[in-house]
Amino acid sequence: MPKPTLITELNAALGPRYVLHRPEELMLYEYDGSALDQATPEVVVVPSSTAEVAAVARIAQAHGLPLVARGAGTGLAGGSIADRGGIVVSLARMDRILSINPQERTAVVQPGVVNVELSERAAPFGLHFAPDPSSQKSSTVGGNAAANAGGPHCLKYGVTTNHVLAATLVLSDGSVVQLGGSAPDAPGYDLLGAVVGSEGTLGIVTELTVRLTANPEDVRTFLAIYDTMDGASSSVAAIIAAGIIPAALEMLVGRGITAVEESVRAGYPAGAAAVLLIELDGLHEELQVQQEQVVALCREHGASEVRVAADPVQRAKLWAGRKGALAACARIAPHYHIQDGVVPRSKLIEVLRQTEEIAARYHLIVVNIFHAGDGNLHPLLLFDMREPGVRARAIAAGEELLRACVAAGGTISGEHGIGLEKRDYIGWMFNADDLSAFADLRAVFDGAGLMNPCKLVPSGSSCADIRMAKGAQRALAAGAWV
Repeated sequence: MPKPTLITELNAALGPRYVLHRPEELMLYEYDGSALDQATPEVVVVPSSTAEVAAVARIAQAHGLPLVARGAGTGLAGGSIADRGGIVVSLARMDRILSINPQERTAVVQPGVVNVELSERAAPFGLHFAPDPSSQKSSTVGGNAAANAGGPHCLKYGVTTNHVLAATLVLSDGSVVQLGGSAPDAPGYDLLGAVVGSEGTLGIVTELTVRLTANPEDVRTFLAIYDTMDGASSSVAAIIAAGIIPAALEMLVGRGITAVEESVRAGYPAGAAAVLLIELDGLHEELQVQQEQVVALCREHGASEVRVAADPVQRAKLWAGRKGALAACARIAPHYHIQDGVVPRSKLIEVLRQTEEIAARYHLIVVNIFHAGDGNLHPLLLFDMREPGVRARAIAAGEELLRACVAAGGTISGEHGIGLEKRDYIGWMFNADDLSAFADLRAVFDGAGLMNPCKLVPSGSSCADIRMAKGAQRALAAGAWV
């Protein structure tokens, strides 16, 4: 179909202001938070309602064009990249919190609501939205649901799927369906569970009913400091084995600690081999006992010091360091390739050592900053894209890291999703019959195969060719970097 005809139809449905098609406009939608995989969409639309999303879907289906939903673009697996062209549906204008029900502890939101803003709006009722990815100041609730995002506090409270009760979904033919409901545990097949984490391959979510969580009576936050990585890793296993489930249990290793401290000034000990950021929450009396247990276990397993946040200001500084860690690593190198494989806690030390060996073999810097409590590793492979061949080395090293996770009894993703980045690795975990069942489920929702094609699961040889964005190619050729 000629592009002018497509633009004319979309202009009629949304208005020209919300149909983007100039090269300088499309460049902003060529990449996500990783910037390793890039591709240019044909058109970007910015609808404001379910009805407008449905109208775009009908236009796309009539002309056989792919539809790719996009939140804030903070994803790290290429899930919102239009690698087969088509229409990117930005949900940025659908950013309203429609209602908060403090009695039911629920909220109804549009997908473009920024994660942290939901908790801020719920705070006067003594509530918050528990999933808290490090990108929560910019990532959206819809994007969190698409990737089934986690975050530090999901160790105790569960990932996004545990907090989504209902969704409005636009299918590829423009029809609108309602999944789930305000009442939990509805009978029948869990279609809502299939949609959360489906990365936009089944439809476009335009409204969500989410569960809100009561704020705890008391919170205790610690920073345990170690001279060896092994001591920190063994402390993680010991705390969980003792029957204590912290609200969060995070680990930073080596150079990442120094980078965080230089960037954020959060009170992290530059030069330490490893630190654990531990948070307990609950009833005051219960936490006093748990605090003593955790401090004792950390010291028993080699902690040279355990610092306890004295007040909310110190607590906020410690968390600013953890959540600002990715950005802080730009002090080491300008580009990164981050993975999020998961391993059993008993395999942490073994796999952490493997990450360092793999990075060294590919001549890359690795910084390990991750959710230690649930074994969700986030090795950052750091490099400078201007170095010839380094992008290919980073991707190859990332693949090896994920193979190590699977060999240790783990998985290839804990919260970032599969997207383009790990699509061709999914066969390491599922056989041909499994993948066929996935394809059958996908076809029930999207028989035309237009919803975010070539993502999440392998779907044919035509999906193997990733087009480098033309705008990015020009910029790199001129000596810039993304």
